[in-house]
Amino acid sequence: MTDLRDCSDTAAQTVSAAPMAGRRLGVLLLGGGVIGLIAAVVLLVEKIELLKNPDYIPTCNIGPILSCGSVMTTPQAEAFGIPNPVIGIAGFAAIAVVGAAILAGAGFRPWFRVATQAGVSFAVVFVHWLIYQSLYVIGALCPYCMVVWAVTIPLFWYTTLVNLQLLRDTGPAWARTAIRIATSYHGVVLTVWVLAIIILISHRFWDYWTTLI
Repeated sequence: MTDLRDCSDTAAQTVSAAPMAGRRLGVLLLGGGVIGLIAAVVLLVEKIELLKNPDYIPTCNIGPILSCGSVMTTPQAEAFGIPNPVIGIAGFAAIAVVGAAILAGAGFRPWFRVATQAGVSFAVVFVHWLIYQSLYVIGALCPYCMVVWAVTIPLFWYTTLVNLQLLRDTGPAWARTAIRIATSYHGVVLTVWVLAIIILISHRFWDYWTTLI
């Protein structure tokens, strides 16, 4: 009986040690979802204004590089035949609802976890495609889009880590080791990830940044 209690205590400690588990994940999903939703709504409003008046200057046109207008008028801004902000509004609204449900104490079936993971995975892949397009094809940065980038990456990362905890005792040894390392150094991984994107942005537009000094 003592052994069973010890095992139970160990399991509980492992679950509680998982980054962003439980309530904290709910806060992240709700907060990130709301921030992303606001950015997507603003982008859609700006897009509509630009469609109504081609001479309209978006509020996020700050310079030749930081320019939403330069991005909104490209084919990449409608990657699936509809304005990207429409996809963002639907996706971030859903994420915010999931976060609110977690905070309210809701539990989710495995299929719902898989669907949520699929959603954030699609989002992070799409965001990195947009990052590449902005840097190396369009040659301009949309400030509101960058807010979406900054929100999507941690949403994906911590949702993935929490879901991976379900496999920590059942997967192969290499997978359990990888999950343990990712969980232990979750902040380091996220920091390196974000810094890598900042470095790419800095390098790509270095000539412009130096003119601002």
